[in-house]
Amino acid sequence: MPSGMLMTTAKMKSLIEKYNVAAPRYTSYPTVPYWDTNPPTLSNWKEMVQNTFLSGNKEDGISIYIHLPFCESLCTYCGCNTRITVNHAVEVPYIDALRKEWSMYLSLFDDKPIIKEVHLGGGTPTFFKPANLEMLLQGIFSHAILSQDAELSFEGHPNNTTTEHLTVLYGLGFRRLSLGIQDFDLKVQDVINRIQTVEQVQNITQEAREIGYTSVNYDLIYGLPLQTAEGMKSTIEKIIALRPDRIAFYSYAHVPWLKPGQRKFTEVDLPSGEKKRNLYESGRSQLENAGYQEIGMDHFALPEDSLLIASATKTLHRNFMGYTNFHTRLMIGLGVSSISDAWSGFAQNEKKLEDYYKRINNDEIPIFKGHILSAEDLILRKHILNLMCLMETNWENEKAVCPAFYEGLNRLNEMCSDGLLVINDKSIQITPKGRPFLRNICMAMDAKLWRKQPGTQLFSSAI
Repeated sequence: MPSGMLMTTAKMKSLIEKYNVAAPRYTSYPTVPYWDTNPPTLSNWKEMVQNTFLSGNKEDGISIYIHLPFCESLCTYCGCNTRITVNHAVEVPYIDALRKEWSMYLSLFDDKPIIKEVHLGGGTPTFFKPANLEMLLQGIFSHAILSQDAELSFEGHPNNTTTEHLTVLYGLGFRRLSLGIQDFDLKVQDVINRIQTVEQVQNITQEAREIGYTSVNYDLIYGLPLQTAEGMKSTIEKIIALRPDRIAFYSYAHVPWLKPGQRKFTEVDLPSGEKKRNLYESGRSQLENAGYQEIGMDHFALPEDSLLIASATKTLHRNFMGYTNFHTRLMIGLGVSSISDAWSGFAQNEKKLEDYYKRINNDEIPIFKGHILSAEDLILRKHILNLMCLMETNWENEKAVCPAFYEGLNRLNEMCSDGLLVINDKSIQITPKGRPFLRNICMAMDAKLWRKQPGTQLFSSAI
């Protein structure tokens, strides 16, 4: 190996050791642990939703996230809010609750909302029978206007996504399918309790395309227990052969203090630090050589994909559903633990299913925590979003109205010296070398975290 390459590797190892600290993923700013201790009242929340809807969103449209929490078995790596059951009698009561929650939001609007984006997440959305999903979505769409360019997507498990699921959802306007793969290595699949074959994934992908789906996404995770460089290389090779339109290549978040299922394995089983990052870098190299391009953090797409086009035209957005080429200022989260975003504030639904049902049965929008964004929050949110989506941000006179922004700039000086970013008079640009440290860069701008360091571990490692 040339000496220059050894030096580069040594420098990267040093940077990984330096910056591999616990860091938020920045699906929101402020992050959920730093939301107000006194959340918006139900009256506050309704007013925020109404105001955001009225101030342009009648025309711009809204996004809807629907959380479907049920799974037949527990994937031990999973950090989502799930309910494990094989009793499918739970489907209809939950759908009834979702439709009632939606009707409560509809009562806040003075006109039919225009839906620009819908995502079914989980849990396992394909746990639900196709006919029940159709009943749910018809209940949503019958009281709204579905935009002609709306993007509708759902997450499917390769083991239970059927032809009927694909056909019914296609008939309702869905054109995007996301399959949770994680890894094709049998040793890894066994320890995370997520087993599916390449043939299953290939058959579903081919069938979806024959039906007319225009985008298929695969979710992969690096840093899982027992993962090896050879196994990851083999998985990526299989993925490339199947040619999904998008790939989400996520870092495994080891948070056993929050998710006891992750205690099936320990830190000893996990590739960490340099080895974990090498899994990503090797996978990224394979994907780029196959024609995929990196977007934001942990995402890849083929050149013709709308997400990549949005990245190139600087219209890429990030919300609680992930990266999107739509930017609606109002996102309604339906279902247990779902988070809504009214731009001026956030609200999260009850996280326990029984509490969610109780609130719905009491005719209450079932929020239990939230945050009203201050003027400072809105400015910092804008810049963190820009960094997460565009790898850059620009400003004019934030110094006068937001001293916290300049405090954040000062915290970036060391990263600038390390070559992770470039700071000009009125802009920040993240360098290619800095992309692996995106969470650290955003963390420097996180005024709430710096004012109150967490007393216990809240976040997974940045690298």
